[in-house]
Amino acid sequence: MLGLLRNRLRNVLAILLLNQRTSSASILASESLGAVSSESKICSEIGIGLLARGGNAADAMVGTTLCVGVIGMQHSGIGGGGFMLVRGSDGIYESIDFRETAPAAAFRDMYKDNEIGSVVSGLASGVPGDLRGLEYLHNKYGVLPWRAVCNPAIHVARYGFPVTEDLVRYMHDATENGNTFLTDDPQFAIDFAPNGTLLGLGDILTRKRYANTLETVAKHGVKAFYSGDIAKHTIKALRAANGTMTLSDLSSYRVSIRPTLNITYKGYNIYSSSVPSGGSVALSTLKIIEGYSSKDPRLSTHRLDEAMRFSYAARGELGDPDFFKNMTAFEADLLKPKKVEKIRERINDDSTKNVTDYNPKGYAMPENHGTSHIVTSDRSGLSITLTSTVNLLFGSQLVVPETGVIMNNEMNDFSIPGIPNAFGFVPSSINYIAPLKRPLSSITPIVVTHPNGTLYLTIGAAGGSRIITSTVLAIWHVLDHNMTLPEALVELRFHDQLIPATTFFEDGFDSDVVDSMRGRGHNVTWVKLGLSSVQGVRRLWNGTFEAASEPRQINSAGLAV
Repeated sequence: MLGLLRNRLRNVLAILLLNQRTSSASILASESLGAVSSESKICSEIGIGLLARGGNAADAMVGTTLCVGVIGMQHSGIGGGGFMLVRGSDGIYESIDFRETAPAAAFRDMYKDNEIGSVVSGLASGVPGDLRGLEYLHNKYGVLPWRAVCNPAIHVARYGFPVTEDLVRYMHDATENGNTFLTDDPQFAIDFAPNGTLLGLGDILTRKRYANTLETVAKHGVKAFYSGDIAKHTIKALRAANGTMTLSDLSSYRVSIRPTLNITYKGYNIYSSSVPSGGSVALSTLKIIEGYSSKDPRLSTHRLDEAMRFSYAARGELGDPDFFKNMTAFEADLLKPKKVEKIRERINDDSTKNVTDYNPKGYAMPENHGTSHIVTSDRSGLSITLTSTVNLLFGSQLVVPETGVIMNNEMNDFSIPGIPNAFGFVPSSINYIAPLKRPLSSITPIVVTHPNGTLYLTIGAAGGSRIITSTVLAIWHVLDHNMTLPEALVELRFHDQLIPATTFFEDGFDSDVVDSMRGRGHNVTWVKLGLSSVQGVRRLWNGTFEAASEPRQINSAGLAV
């Protein structure tokens, strides 16, 4: 009984915390220059500062993303990569894939008898694409000088920032298994334990080596990262840790422009990126539930959960489109009305199904937590939703000594042949490693417009395989339940990716709904808050912006100007 009371108290406190955060998550501005939402208030302030100086959403995105790479280094940085979806001021969409690629020397069985090598060695890093993505965005859409959008992040890295509650939590999560790399590894300790002990809440953390690297990139352009001394230092550090990446791998990296997917949903137009991102899984989920109408939260939760399960089942058939030429046709078929209707006909309102009934083609949903999402919009209609990642917390736990860059461990997102996951399911062969291949991702940047095409909502999330479901839930609450964006983000979440056959509910979720899900045969379990984080910006009818940040991240901020 005491344990039950403690759990209920914890749930009440969690809900109170979210409600308290909501009150500061949205800021409206009558001047309507634009808005920025990110996991860091400091970085969001940099973004709206660039807007106020005459910059646009692209300038704000570059400045904010570089800053998040400084402050949220456990999630992102120039040692990683990602995806972004751009809605131009002319209403034209562009999906930019700056995902990490496997080095040219990579091969399918490179982690045989060495699975840990995909996590914490020089072998774990894919060729980083972060700066190439930002360069492409700025060259095509930006208006301020490159140096001007880089300078704020350089200043933050050089002169420091207070260790936040969020960073304290992530440092704890990354080291709770006894791996005290933040203090024991001299290259991490320079920044995180300069006096021999780990920095704590409120202490000033500086990243002077990283500042110097950004300074070089600001002066000489992104090419300075992909060739020259910075590149040589990167390759030297990776090879010293058993890596195979080469200078040629770095210098030859390019972004890929992918097809943009779109659906209609209850009159709205919804756009997202295609493979190797998770956009089609999110759009499929939304398209399935579009055909339903129920005010009973127990039934609507079950139906949405079933839509998630069917959509995630299809994920195992998706892969890098540069290696599998049928991907465009497959994703298009996944979103066709006839396909969606057939799935809806298979959903039973009274019960769930066995995993095999959803016809999964192996699992391809790695868990990762080192991800940041950022949204920027401006008054011209230019709007960008971007996710940057180093994969797991602090990436491969490898810092390039001379540059301070934390390298990603994105190679862990590939499937390893012959290694089933913890639930006994074999991996999807379509996601096996190959030279220059890009692994599957759950990243799901989304833009929603009104029926006439005017901008309404720009949104996305961080949180590994939960990115898709948390983004879908936020959109569902805004479009179906007429919530404001802050209200939608405070709503408690659930997640089901089919494998494992479990529906995860955040602590405090409506117990009547959870009981009804259990009664329908769902294997339900509780999880702590904060496993996913959503950022978004909504354009209101009067031209102002509603910028909403994740209430589960104490130091996040959505700001408008």
